[in-house]
Amino acid sequence: MTYLVFPYISDRILTLMKKIWPFLLTGVLSAGIALGFFSILVKPTIILQSPTPRTLLTNQPPFTYSPTLATHLVAPDMIMAANMSKLAVVYIESRTVSAGGYFSRRNYSGSTGSGVVISENGYIATNHHVIEDGGDIIVLMEDGHEYDAKLVGSDPSTDLALLKIEAAGLPYLTFGDSDSLMVGEWVMAVGNPFKLYSTVTAGIVSAKSRNINILDEGGIESFIQTDAAVNPGNSGGALINTRGQLVGINTAIMTYSGQYEGFSFAIPSNLAKKVLEDIREFGSAHRGWLGVVIRPIDNSSAQEAGLDEVSGVVIEQVNAQSAADAGGLKTGDVIVDIDGKKIVSSPDFMGDIGQHRPGDVVTIKYYRSGKIKEAKIKLSESSSGSTRDIVSSKSPEEILKDIGMDVREFDHNEEARLPVHGVIVSSIAKDSKIAGVNMEENFIITRINGVPVTNLDDFKDELKNAGSVIYLQGYYEKFKGDFAYNLDIK
Repeated sequence: MTYLVFPYISDRILTLMKKIWPFLLTGVLSAGIALGFFSILVKPTIILQSPTPRTLLTNQPPFTYSPTLATHLVAPDMIMAANMSKLAVVYIESRTVSAGGYFSRRNYSGSTGSGVVISENGYIATNHHVIEDGGDIIVLMEDGHEYDAKLVGSDPSTDLALLKIEAAGLPYLTFGDSDSLMVGEWVMAVGNPFKLYSTVTAGIVSAKSRNINILDEGGIESFIQTDAAVNPGNSGGALINTRGQLVGINTAIMTYSGQYEGFSFAIPSNLAKKVLEDIREFGSAHRGWLGVVIRPIDNSSAQEAGLDEVSGVVIEQVNAQSAADAGGLKTGDVIVDIDGKKIVSSPDFMGDIGQHRPGDVVTIKYYRSGKIKEAKIKLSESSSGSTRDIVSSKSPEEILKDIGMDVREFDHNEEARLPVHGVIVSSIAKDSKIAGVNMEENFIITRINGVPVTNLDDFKDELKNAGSVIYLQGYYEKFKGDFAYNLDIK
């Protein structure tokens, strides 16, 4: 018997294909539809970058433009700089011991702050106010070693002091160029706030050449302003750039609460370096003297001098037989440049002159009668013993007259009756600056810019040092709660 095998197998295959074919066709069609939708809904990202990207303002017609290369912004690497600086920033405790009585113990007082090691053999920079009230000075290193420190010297006019400990091979910070700092540049504050050792905070340079009126008359204030968090205990610590260079000595904060509120101030490293070198070499700061009294320029003075911008300082007085007198400067001249550095404000002028020693020659550009002039002047020592040029300031009486307010002391009944002492606003002139902030008579002022005032002398002292803006806090006897008024006195 013969079997036909192949025809039988092909019939089986045809029957199977007939059953599978609808499923295969359905799968192919489904895959095609899915791929079609995917190509429509999910488009690839294409980045086109022209050699010079063009940016047009939507509120201006695109007729002219200045092409600018795109800049790739990258967060700075602060880790290495932070670790380097922590080793060179120290904790400082300034102690005063007073002898007790027969039955009492000795009393300890003083202050604490921070310092910066600036040489491997133990020289340390800090603030004058950190050590001014102390006798024994103790330095605690980041690695736990403790040293007794000797005060080499200090300069209250810049709030700087130099200490020395007996050590060798110490980690230290090198000075950077504070003049090259730019607003918006990243910086770090390193110190010991609230005895939290080796604390590092970061921020940017918010402004330069700030005058905040914390030093005595004649003090040099040309601070770097930052938003790096600084608190009590940071004074004398380091302000560093992202390369780990010392660009400032942290000194002050502006606050109404006594703690950080967004603004901190540092002495520029270029000024600090010069003053600390003077102290190390001579025991005190040797500062060049120009011999002028200056004031900030205003719009009317700029127009009279023929300036295109409101920038510079006006000479109000030239001292006889001074460097300025010998160099031909006169009252009314407007100084706009010193050694190629633009002078915008009084802090610029004070900070630049403060970096020079007696005998240094400076090139000064100034306006007189609408014409730009130049003089090379050799700075001198002051014949009166003063080593500082002075910024003119109004008396408290003149300030009160300008803002339209009179104040008085408490009388005996008020001293006994009122809970918190201060001064009382006795009269307010109609349409005056103080009337414009809605203050009423009989307001009791207890603080100016956060500083307590308990009598008329306190009030006048703080008013003189208040600067261009004053913040008055206090209360009314007839109203509940505390009140505050902010006033621009420029």
